[in-house]
Amino acid sequence: MKNKKLLYGIIAVLAVAAIVIAVVLLTRPAAKKEETVFKMGIDAEYPPFSYMDEKGSYVGFDVEMCKAVCDLNGWKMEIVPINWDTKLISLDNKEHDCVWSGMTILDSMKTAGYVLSYAYFDNTQVVLTKEGNGISTLADLAGKKVAVQLGTSGQALLEGDQKELSATFNGGAAVTMENFNICGTELDAGGVDAVVIDLPVAKSLSEKFKGFQILEENLGSEQYGICFRKGDDDLCKKVEEAYTKLVKDGTYKKLAEKYGLSENSLCLLTAAN
Repeated sequence: MKNKKLLYGIIAVLAVAAIVIAVVLLTRPAAKKEETVFKMGIDAEYPPFSYMDEKGSYVGFDVEMCKAVCDLNGWKMEIVPINWDTKLISLDNKEHDCVWSGMTILDSMKTAGYVLSYAYFDNTQVVLTKEGNGISTLADLAGKKVAVQLGTSGQALLEGDQKELSATFNGGAAVTMENFNICGTELDAGGVDAVVIDLPVAKSLSEKFKGFQILEENLGSEQYGICFRKGDDDLCKKVEEAYTKLVKDGTYKKLAEKYGLSENSLCLLTAAN
C-alpha cells in the first residue's frame, strides 16, 4: 500500500513538473530572428546619388533607393563610406555587401567575376569647366590642366578610348583627385581648367559653384548598376526584385525627381513603358 502511495506521489510530482515546464515554454518570448544587415558601399561625396547633407546624414538617390529595397526585404541598412579607387578590394574583403553609388557597369568587372545588377540609370561623361577659361569644345582642352576622380569610369575612358584626347592635356594626361568635390573646388580656385565627370554630378557642382558650365560635346554614354561579390547571385536577385517593385510603384521616378535627375536617364522607366 505504501508503495502505491509513493508511486502515486511521484506521478503527481512529475505531472505538476510537466505542467510547469509547459507553461514556461508557452509564456517565454520567442527567440528573436537574427536581423539581416545589408551593408551599402558608397562614395560619400557623390551628389546627387550619395553624399552627406548639412545635418550629417547620408542622402541621395541611390541611398534612398537602397533604404526602400531594404525595407521591402526586411533588412537593416548600414552605409559604409568607401575609397572609390579601392572599392573592389574592400568589397572582396567583405567590408560591405555591394558597391552602389553611381557605379558604371564595366566589362572588366564582369570578366573578373563580379555579379552585376541590371542597369538602372543612363549616364553621360562630360567636361565641366568655368566661364572665361576659353574652353567650348573638346579640342580646346589641348594644353589645359584637366582633372578626373580616381577609380572612375572617366579615368578609365581617358586611359582607354579617349587616350589621344588625354595626351593633349597639360602634362600629357589628366590629374587624378580623390573625389569630385575636390575636383570642383580646384576648378573653382583655378587649380585646374576642366574636369571630366558624370553629367548628374556636373549639374550638382554647377549649382554649388558659380560660373561653372558643361560643354555640349560629350565623351560618351554609359550605365549605372550595382556590383556584388562573385557568387552573390541570390543577393543580387533579391535586390533586383525589390528594385523592380519600386519602379512599378513610382518610388523610382519620385526619388529621381526629388534629386533633380532627368527622367530621360531612368532606363528602367523607359523599359517599363
